[in-house]
Amino acid sequence: MLLRLPYLALSTAFSLIRLLPMSDRAKDLEILALRHQLAVLQRQVDKPQLTWLDRALLAALLHRLPRVQLRQLHLIVSPDTVLRWHRDLQRRRHAKASRPKRPGRPRTIRSVRALVLRLVQENPGWGYRRVHGELAALGIKVTASTVWSILKEHGIPPAPDREHTTWAAFLRSQAEAILAADFFETKTLSGATLTVLAVIEHATRRVRILGATAHPTADWVTQVARNLAMDVQDTGAKIKYLIRDRDVRYPAGFDAVLADEGIEVVRTGVRMPRMNAIMERWIRSCRTELLDRTLIWNQTQLLHALHEYETFFNQHRPHRTLAAAAPLRPLPEPLESDRLVHLDVRRRDRLGGILREYQHAA
Repeated sequence: MLLRLPYLALSTAFSLIRLLPMSDRAKDLEILALRHQLAVLQRQVDKPQLTWLDRALLAALLHRLPRVQLRQLHLIVSPDTVLRWHRDLQRRRHAKASRPKRPGRPRTIRSVRALVLRLVQENPGWGYRRVHGELAALGIKVTASTVWSILKEHGIPPAPDREHTTWAAFLRSQAEAILAADFFETKTLSGATLTVLAVIEHATRRVRILGATAHPTADWVTQVARNLAMDVQDTGAKIKYLIRDRDVRYPAGFDAVLADEGIEVVRTGVRMPRMNAIMERWIRSCRTELLDRTLIWNQTQLLHALHEYETFFNQHRPHRTLAAAAPLRPLPEPLESDRLVHLDVRRRDRLGGILREYQHAA
């Protein structure tokens, strides 16, 4: 709409240029023809609809004509209406020039508003006065009421309503101290079902295959817990929590052994596998990359394949969470440009080529 006014002014200017070489007689004939067409249209249309752009253009073209000559023109509106349009345009222009600036304090700059929202997002227990104090410590001078207004504008409730810790926030804050465990099953060629128990560290994504058996009795699961506790002690990992589901195959002795080592067992909700999503995701990777591509003969072969996959997963397989690093292998330094010209990359096969590792030749 705003571009239409310059367009109309430009087209009118070109029309004026077109009229310059015309003779007075040709102009008079064209005016008579246009007047007759206008008279015909006025008999058919009662009240034409004009936009404010049409009004502005007509007022700009006709306001310099004498009133007597203006009354002699065959217009679709009365001459007094055209003059009123011109007065309205002048009034609007003067009103806009003399309009005072916006009253009140200026709006808080965008970077400060973004910082307030960031502080509240990262610290759910902070109220607007606590956020105001943190801003003051950073040398940012705003009033506490300004912080309150920013929070209210973005629909952020008071601190008591935000103070509860979500499950995702708990996992992020305690990732260094969390283990996740789960059972999963696979079948051999003879149809026997073997049960596997594995754990994964949330922070490093390191996996431990604790064992596999056809009969996961309470004594076997409890002994696996003892082995896990000794392994955690040997590695020096500071584990405080172990997440598991409510599977009946976990006996009371499993939780008791871990509690003696200072590890609290956290059970997931009923039918809520997402509370143990990291472990569930690893089980899916194990099935997709190993078990679905391997024929399992017996328990011994299964344990061998699982330990090979454990080594591959911990020492070579890249992880998106770790920025493409492996749990037990950091990323190497980027290669120099001259080494990229002649690459000598060797392949190492595990389990007959089911798992493949690529390394630079020594």
